[in-house]
Amino acid sequence: MAKNFFNEAREQSVVKTAIVTKYFDTWTRVILPWAEKRDGRIAYIDLFAGPGRFDDGTLSTPLQILKKAIADERLADSLVCLFNDAIAEHSSNLKAAIDELEGIDKLKYPPKVSCDEVGDQFVTQFERMRLIPTLFFVDPWGYKGLSLRLVNSVLKDWGCDCIFFFNYNRVNMGLSNPIVESHMNALFGEGPANDLRERISAMPPGDRELAVVETLAEALNPQGNRYVLPFRFKQIDGSRTSHHLIFVSKNIRGYSIMKDVMYRESSTHDQGVASFEYNRAYRDQGLLFELSRPLDDLLDMLCSEFAGQTLTMKEIFEKHNIGRPFVSKNYKDALKALEASERISAEPSADARRTGTFGDNVRVTFF
Repeated sequence: MAKNFFNEAREQSVVKTAIVTKYFDTWTRVILPWAEKRDGRIAYIDLFAGPGRFDDGTLSTPLQILKKAIADERLADSLVCLFNDAIAEHSSNLKAAIDELEGIDKLKYPPKVSCDEVGDQFVTQFERMRLIPTLFFVDPWGYKGLSLRLVNSVLKDWGCDCIFFFNYNRVNMGLSNPIVESHMNALFGEGPANDLRERISAMPPGDRELAVVETLAEALNPQGNRYVLPFRFKQIDGSRTSHHLIFVSKNIRGYSIMKDVMYRESSTHDQGVASFEYNRAYRDQGLLFELSRPLDDLLDMLCSEFAGQTLTMKEIFEKHNIGRPFVSKNYKDALKALEASERISAEPSADARRTGTFGDNVRVTFF
């Protein structure tokens, strides 16, 4: 079945690739200057890389990443790529597709392609290594090979972020299937997985999905020092969730960058607030991490939370946006509306600023 997945570039895959590659663009610009002060290398790792091209010729994520490196001299001198796929045909086709890329010889570090099952051997290897700054992408067909230990083995090191595709349909079914209990325990942790099984047995579908994703987010952030952001994919008819793309970082800047990327790739925006969802049918089916609250709510939230305080726009954004769907533009729009309705004062005031703007350093006093 996994082989048939690559017959054509499905819309979900196009959006998924766009999110990963756009984050990669900004991540490399941020991380490269720091990496160059060390040994100059950064990495992209994909352990379920696929064959490189869909049958219709569309480039999948690995080749798009390599094309970006070929086109950027600094990146060509610094990027180390490790690709793996357990299906021999996929790994062989990927290697051939890489070799055919125009300019591939410009890369200082030739991409490595392996053909191994993803299991404890990768986890143990990464746990023992001190990784260079790495963007780690995990896109399994189902859930086999995806585990907390695998994610943690990469995130432990400086400059490392993780993006993984989470097959909600298969995980949802797997939680009640004793045959795959060990896989579910590896994904959520044994204690949280057992608690989740008990809690969701009588839940309606929407509540069940929320419980599953929130339990995963808590498992990924046990010490409260990481940032987790989900992006939901609906089935073609828009009726049910198929997948979540989950981003995990130790750095708030990475979180903000990915939030902006997911904002732009969302199917719908209510009052400029993104759904954080790709839904071909354009249906709003609920919330995750409060990720469906419109701009009107933001105005009231800000006035309530910051009553009597004076802060800059940037400080307001940084204190308030974690776990919510709002990007910087939403906060600026909200503050402009609050200023116009005289619910806040701003310095410099609207009359002293360029028309329609609200800069990061504008000081806001909430009444």
